[in-house]
Amino acid sequence: MKLSTLAPAFAVLLATAAHAQTVTTVRIDATKPHQTIANFAASDAWAGQFVGNWPAAKKEAIADLLFSQDKGIGLSMWRFNIGAGSAEQGAASGIKDEWRRAESFLTPAGTYDFTRQAGQVWFLEAAKKRGVTQFLGFLNSPPVSLTRNGKAYATAKQPNLAPDKAGALAAYCVRVLEGIRQKTGITFAYLSPVNEPQWDWSDGGQEGTPFQNTDITDISKALGAKLAASKLPTQLLITEAGKLDYLYSAADKPGQGDQIGAFFGDKAAPTYLGGTPRVAPIIAGHSYFTTSPYAQAVATRQQLAAKVASVPKLGFWQSEYCILGDNAGEINGGPRDLGMKPALYLARTIHADLAVADAAAWQWWLAISPYDYKDGLVYIDKNKTDGQYYPSKMLWALGNYSRYLRPGTVRLDAQLADPASAGQPLVSAYKSANGKQLITVVVNDYDTPATVQLALNGGRLGAGKTYVTSATADLQPGAAVPAGQPLRVEPRSVTTLVSELR
Repeated sequence: MKLSTLAPAFAVLLATAAHAQTVTTVRIDATKPHQTIANFAASDAWAGQFVGNWPAAKKEAIADLLFSQDKGIGLSMWRFNIGAGSAEQGAASGIKDEWRRAESFLTPAGTYDFTRQAGQVWFLEAAKKRGVTQFLGFLNSPPVSLTRNGKAYATAKQPNLAPDKAGALAAYCVRVLEGIRQKTGITFAYLSPVNEPQWDWSDGGQEGTPFQNTDITDISKALGAKLAASKLPTQLLITEAGKLDYLYSAADKPGQGDQIGAFFGDKAAPTYLGGTPRVAPIIAGHSYFTTSPYAQAVATRQQLAAKVASVPKLGFWQSEYCILGDNAGEINGGPRDLGMKPALYLARTIHADLAVADAAAWQWWLAISPYDYKDGLVYIDKNKTDGQYYPSKMLWALGNYSRYLRPGTVRLDAQLADPASAGQPLVSAYKSANGKQLITVVVNDYDTPATVQLALNGGRLGAGKTYVTSATADLQPGAAVPAGQPLRVEPRSVTTLVSELR
């Protein structure tokens, strides 16, 4: 064989070997802690209402995937959709897709029926059974009996809570929380009364209503007083902004944006809620429409982190996300994809929210989806009584964070030694709540393997174990990493390294 024939193949081998020998050094500083992790979560909307009534073996298996720390991803919080009553209205609700309608515990007669939302209550109890201790109730809309138009979405593109009904809404919410506790023994740690208030919610796509910042203040004050008078420890989570920009900028939504300043930054503002009973010192927003291109995603989160840091004792939660829109041409929200491409995109987004925006909580949208869209962790047949279920790689990629970053885990400063070098994986590091483990998560979105060397200041690393999500692995145990040795990372994978910390 001629040398000229061998040369191209030899060049490829040399290039591959050179890449394999390239080491990404990550400097981790245990003396520079950042945020403390509160939870990782997903919501029961909307399929939980039906899947909770599926055959026992199937719904138990789905619950294991979501909540078990052995068989699944170990979510540490569960979000419960407190429905507005569109399901009882049926087609007259104006919400075309019956899977996006929701029951209400409040009946048209003004009484409460806690046998409703039975499928969702089943998942509440399944989460508790598997060790979940944090629960959040959220409203997309006030109950239809309190809305302006008698529907669960805002046909007039205005706040759909009837005038002077903030007090009635507060009484309703507290009664629901008390009723669920009496039925299940579960106490909600948080109540989120407002969802994405910047959007009009006028197309009948789901329950929803816009609100002005002044409306949110009125609702929060009424709820805070009612909760304080009850025996419930529940705190209020605000504001579930439709995208992160609205937390620090008025942008295109005057009176609905700059929510950090409106609620926590300016004590003279009429909307100020700092010190209001039961209002948690947390600002919550959704990562939609801010994840591409990645350089812009980082810049947005840097601005957000700086604004949050300017308010003493304020924290940030990323409280809802799925892959939505066209994301600057990088990935589309549709169709459904159970593979690694959306999983890697999801992991990249989690990394940015945790390592750049300092998010203390990270929460996904639909835990269970019947749709042809990148909005689910576990997918199902769109069948109200039975069907098949399909775990996605997005589920397992989220698990690379949620199973190992338990509440109380602290993010540590982690910097690439050569940040200007191209082709390096994303790396973040965390100290376990008991201080005995270092958890490092590596997102390698490249078609070639990577080698990562950890350099720790403020501690000594022992041996580690790896857990890998890739095209062929679902959060599977990988190779052990001896103390001081580099971590070998597969192409197109998410790897969690759990090391002894001495």
